[in-house]
Amino acid sequence: MGLEEGGAMRALMRRKQVDSDRVRAAGGHQLAKELSVTQLVAIGVGSTIGAGVYVLVGTVAREHAGPALTLSFLIAGVAAALSAFCYAELASRCPSAGSAYHYSYICVGEGVAWLIGWALILEYTIGGSAVARGISPNLALFFGGQDSLPWILARHELPWFDVVVDPCAAFLVLVVTALLCKGIKESSFVQGVVTVLNCFVMLFVIIAGSYIGFKTGWVGYKVAGGFFPYGANGMLAGSATVFFAYIGFDSVASTAEEVKNPQRDLPLGIGTALSVCCSLYMLVSVVIVGLVPYFAMDPDTPISSAFARHGMHWAMYLVTTGAVLALCSTLMGSILPQPRILMAMARDGLLPSFFSDVNQRTQVPVKSTIVTGICAACLAFFMDVSQLAGMVSVGTLLAFTIVAVSILILRYAPPDEVPLPSSLEASFRLSQEYDEEKVRGSPVDANHEQLSSVVESINDTLIEKKQDTSMEESKRRKAAVCSISSVCVGVVVLTTSASFTFLPFLLRCFFCVFGGLLLLAGLGVLCYIDQDDGRHSFGHSGGFICPFVPLLPVMCILVNTYLLVNLGGGTWMRVGVWLVMGVFVYIFYGRTHSSLTDVVYVPVAQAEEIYGSSSSSGFVA
Repeated sequence: MGLEEGGAMRALMRRKQVDSDRVRAAGGHQLAKELSVTQLVAIGVGSTIGAGVYVLVGTVAREHAGPALTLSFLIAGVAAALSAFCYAELASRCPSAGSAYHYSYICVGEGVAWLIGWALILEYTIGGSAVARGISPNLALFFGGQDSLPWILARHELPWFDVVVDPCAAFLVLVVTALLCKGIKESSFVQGVVTVLNCFVMLFVIIAGSYIGFKTGWVGYKVAGGFFPYGANGMLAGSATVFFAYIGFDSVASTAEEVKNPQRDLPLGIGTALSVCCSLYMLVSVVIVGLVPYFAMDPDTPISSAFARHGMHWAMYLVTTGAVLALCSTLMGSILPQPRILMAMARDGLLPSFFSDVNQRTQVPVKSTIVTGICAACLAFFMDVSQLAGMVSVGTLLAFTIVAVSILILRYAPPDEVPLPSSLEASFRLSQEYDEEKVRGSPVDANHEQLSSVVESINDTLIEKKQDTSMEESKRRKAAVCSISSVCVGVVVLTTSASFTFLPFLLRCFFCVFGGLLLLAGLGVLCYIDQDDGRHSFGHSGGFICPFVPLLPVMCILVNTYLLVNLGGGTWMRVGVWLVMGVFVYIFYGRTHSSLTDVVYVPVAQAEEIYGSSSSSGFVA
């Protein structure tokens, strides 16, 4: 029993190697390298700016922030940038498909990586379906209302089943799926065109709204409650709500393997996309809040109604066009990453190899894309997934959190052993046998005894120094691992105790103080000790480096964990069912089929020597 438990724990903790060009060539699954910075920005902006911004402006201004809505978007943008910095470094160091799943498999372990990948599958499936279901109500405005849509596009209620089907949503999902199967170059071009058109609509709102604002005197900023009618707490509550409007830039990281120059282009694409989104959000909110007093805003159509109040009723159609374009672009951004995550998990043996197939002509994972599209289309056709929308946030926030943890591990305790491919295990065993024979050696001649004693004394001194250095490094790594664990535990205790208002006040205070002390103690030790020298050679060097480590990743963990805790019990119950299903899939399939099941782990330096000797001997891993 003990051996089985030990084997299960080793399986959960085993980590894979960063995909090098050598490993990819051996794998045989090649994606087309077609994406540049411009296309990455289009994917990032298109995946992030959904129709929500056309609604969030009114809801958050009325209920939380008032005229301070712009600051809410700014604070949320800064919080999102914490995750973006972490993604940028990992994406440039480990430019392979899989995004957060891939990073956590390299830095944390197989068990956590599986849960992240499984949660992201749920996120993208439900996210795509929810976006598709939101398109038909917006299209209905062009036909005079929901009841005026053509029969083939309108929603219908199935008798006896109490189900409202949406053929328009399912059709659009299948169209996007077919486009993604054509190739990454074609799909990114279409998404870029749609995103540019949506940005033009938002620029119209900004420019036309500013003209009206200067003409009317910005009445929205002259309300009795001042700039902070709900106080600083209201502004921060608004930031927590609009934070989810920034979700989507992580789609850029999922295309890492298809980028021409990932070390340069991925960080630029992620950073530029987030900056564009934050700027547009803030400018739109500045204008709309200034045109109409926050308490008079229409919570459903704030932008259209703001223009209508000033006689521009025709602007409703332009704004609705922008909402439809935003939804279509976000739909593409929701379906694009999932086939690549499925492909990455299948490459590692955690899912059937069916999902890892790459079409030779289009150079995209067509089979995975088709399966993703069919599942999302069925959900969009049969189910009203709006009640499940909170489950989308769980996958994203878990990914953001584990990416920040991965940055801490990479900097302070990067993997010092790598799995050796089965084709090189024979070379490893021969090397071991050779070293053992060398240690045993043959008897030394009497003529060389005096010289040998001098050499041995020098070697003993060097060995002692090396051993002392090794022991110090081992202590530093242990301190780093304990500190990272302390930070994570402290964050969980602090955020849960602060959020669980049903607990007695004194008990909450005790756990808040305890969690805060754990967090500060771990952060203090990480600031004091040196970072690992191995970080310089980890993965692909020469790319973006996350600044302000360890403070920035720790802040990222704190923000995302707080948002996770506050998603609600119902959301966590539904996600919990999905994650339990994933645990059973991993136990009965992934754990036994993993590509790391029978590998031998060797030190990094020794692995490089084995690779070098095998290549010089004419063998290919």
